[in-house]
Amino acid sequence: MIQKKIITAIIAIIVPSLVMAQSDDGAGATDEMTLTVLQTKPNPLHDIEGLHQGRVPLNALSPNTLKTFVSVVDLVRREYVEETSDELLFKNAMGGMLTKLDRHAEFLDETAFNNLKSFTAGNVANVGLSVVWQEADNHWVVNVVADGSPAKDMGVMVGDYLHQVGETKLTNAQSANDVAQMLSGIAGTQVDITISKAGRLKKTMTLQRTHTVKTNIETTMYDGMAVVKIPVFQNNTREQILDSLTHADVPIAGVILDVRNNPGGVLESAGAVASLFMKNQTVAKVAGRHGIEQVLSTEGVPFLSELPVMILQNRYSASASEVLASSLQAQKRALVVGERSYGKGSVQSVIPIGDNQAVKLTTAHYLTANEGQIDGVGVVPDVSLTNHITTARYYATQDDWLHQALVLMSGARLPQGIKIDPVGGF
Repeated sequence: MIQKKIITAIIAIIVPSLVMAQSDDGAGATDEMTLTVLQTKPNPLHDIEGLHQGRVPLNALSPNTLKTFVSVVDLVRREYVEETSDELLFKNAMGGMLTKLDRHAEFLDETAFNNLKSFTAGNVANVGLSVVWQEADNHWVVNVVADGSPAKDMGVMVGDYLHQVGETKLTNAQSANDVAQMLSGIAGTQVDITISKAGRLKKTMTLQRTHTVKTNIETTMYDGMAVVKIPVFQNNTREQILDSLTHADVPIAGVILDVRNNPGGVLESAGAVASLFMKNQTVAKVAGRHGIEQVLSTEGVPFLSELPVMILQNRYSASASEVLASSLQAQKRALVVGERSYGKGSVQSVIPIGDNQAVKLTTAHYLTANEGQIDGVGVVPDVSLTNHITTARYYATQDDWLHQALVLMSGARLPQGIKIDPVGGF
């Protein structure tokens, strides 16, 4: 009964926005990232009974604290310039309590809760605009506004300056990829942007993320080597990979899993992808206040166990993509190439509290199979790749990285490729 009241846990999270800043040497991200990665199995450690009001005795709070809280509510009720309801005040108080804990904790009303639950179905979106940095103007300038997008509907035009996304003021320290990640998120969520006409009369507007982002994998063959681009980990990612390789026109001699810019996704999905390449191995561990609480292991038939595999990652690879890379690396099953990944290893659980509302709360950290830290550390590549051009905004263009990865893979590829034919289906 308890488990029926539990929502799926969110690990590493993900998606509504990604805020990154480059280090001076361009080698790693130093700011924060919020992503949305859902775990589809209920976590029995976090149940609705734990939120019962009887678990928090009133004498745990000092009388002065309670008196102050009531006084502030009464003051706002009487003196605020606009009339507001007590219900809204208490809802805001709950939200403030959670967001002050850390940047991931939050109160989810019915709309936010439903948006979050939709993520596993692939509902990721942006606001329908892109920008480029113009040195002459010293600003980010809108260069594309998609027809029918929220940005278009709100009057955003090509040539407008984009000054701020959410709480982040934009400078030349960010990359175009940084800005794109901040504008993207779970479909239906909102983001505030500040724009102007050539720097005149700044205007802040709230946009809905409803412009659909492609989340299906893409597989490209290079002389028998399959490069599988994984934008985000979702429930059907494993099946998509197997299907694409099964229908390849040529035998497969090696696989490169490209998780550059992948912000995470469903935790079990990363485990399912790892399970294609190895059997009876630990993928990741989840450690809470009292130690290791969960071990994620490979399951099912490793249909691709004969193939050499490589992970291509960058500083934007986070959460579930780090789980995949660290698991294959720890078991010496894959070569990880690129740059150090983002380092997002905190665990959030989403717990319903009735009336289709929920609380998202940081409850643990996930670790590598060898119990190494990921949060704040990232996955260190076995082979570091660098660009021939190093500017603040270059590394979204990384065809050179793919070329280097293919050269490395060519030395490990199977002499004779194999046809993938999963027995008994996927």
